[in-house]
Amino acid sequence: MAILDKHAILERNVTLLAIFAFLVVTIGGIVQIAPLFWLENTIEDVEGMRPYAPLELAGRDIYVREGCYVCHSQMIRPMRDEVERYGHYSLAAESQYDHPFQWGSKRTGPDLARVGGRYSDDWHLDHLRNPQSVVPESVMPKYGFLENRMIDGKYIQDLMSTHRLVGVPYTDEMLENAQADFTAQSDPDSDFDALLERYPGAQVRNFDGQAGISEADALISYLQMLGTLVDFSTFTPDASR
Repeated sequence: MAILDKHAILERNVTLLAIFAFLVVTIGGIVQIAPLFWLENTIEDVEGMRPYAPLELAGRDIYVREGCYVCHSQMIRPMRDEVERYGHYSLAAESQYDHPFQWGSKRTGPDLARVGGRYSDDWHLDHLRNPQSVVPESVMPKYGFLENRMIDGKYIQDLMSTHRLVGVPYTDEMLENAQADFTAQSDPDSDFDALLERYPGAQVRNFDGQAGISEADALISYLQMLGTLVDFSTFTPDASR
């Protein structure tokens, strides 16, 4: 009771309450943040992870612009029901090149962290044109207009340079070949060997099946690579982290 009586003093004195609240928050923050200064890296290096290829990066920008993260998360939690439905739980390394990350906070639609390769390009096209044609209960709006908006990658090097400023390890070679790689990924008849050397596992094809490079091409290329870079059949988590 004596301790509770003393606590009543804080409750009646706004200044003392503010001071002690500040101290508690400060101590809690130090306890959380201080250990990070003694870690060489807070993210486990995972084989297969790489920066986004130029067309994928452009598609990610469209994903962000259209607010897809509002209804779709990209974070599978290590819970049995989520892992059984969506696949292996998300790794921190899978978001290390995301600025900003696309974890999301709501699932009006399913999680997309492992959507790559689950559906064909034609399915994605139908889904963008008329979501209810493939998922009758969907409340997603139509995005068919993306097929009619053409892009040429004029500013893709600038976009990649900006991402390099915040830590994405794009090399000078990647930046110099940014527009060429942007074009090559959507053209299966192009000389894309150099693209694949720079971005292993990049998928090369005409994603929307039409001439030219559309925003639909870019968005589908991004969706089709999500969750495909890490080979979870051989992945072993680092128990020290």
